[in-house]
Amino acid sequence: MATKLRGIKAKLFSKKRHAEKVQMQKQIREHEQKNKEERTPSEDIVHGGAVPSYLMDREGVSHAKILSNTLKQKRKEKAGKWAVPVPKVRALNEDEMFKIVRSGKRKRQMYKRMINKVSYVGEDFTRKPPKFERFIRPMALRFTKANVTHPELKATFQLPILGVKKNPQSYMYTTLGVITKGTVLEVNVSDLGLVAPNGKVVWGKYAQVTNNPENDGCINAVLLV
Repeated sequence: MATKLRGIKAKLFSKKRHAEKVQMQKQIREHEQKNKEERTPSEDIVHGGAVPSYLMDREGVSHAKILSNTLKQKRKEKAGKWAVPVPKVRALNEDEMFKIVRSGKRKRQMYKRMINKVSYVGEDFTRKPPKFERFIRPMALRFTKANVTHPELKATFQLPILGVKKNPQSYMYTTLGVITKGTVLEVNVSDLGLVAPNGKVVWGKYAQVTNNPENDGCINAVLLV
């Protein structure tokens, strides 16, 4: 996140990270102080068979180490929470994605592109006039519903698509609503009755496409729980 974020979001993220680090340092200092206070003068007396100073730390892991390990573990859990079922996807070139559409009186104009893949457009979508239309999304390849599998319930539901969150191929394909293998969709899960920790019903959740929709004629996806 620290490497990807830019602008005000990066500043806010670094501020949050800094606050976490300061808190961790405070906790470590408090534990060290507590350990010093707990030591009594009788401990400083050398007894027979005393352990050398360089072997003292081997008896038990220090509190500071435990604290830092727990923080690292929490970060790992947070990162693993957003692991997707299809981490790698095949790159698609423009020849495979688009078909050149010739227009004009003598078919000289070649600025139009027809999308060969499945796409999603909103309910209130209207096409631009032919002269100003750059990308054409055929009606036969427009989908509004997806077969979403819940990994924990082991059940599949046909849910309405709310939008295309991220297409790993390109940002342009995300804005166009192109759906290929590995695309993350936002689906309406209000019918499933999922409840958030605060007690509210969850309305939208993300799901990743696991098949090639243009070949199968349907969208199969796995819910990101």
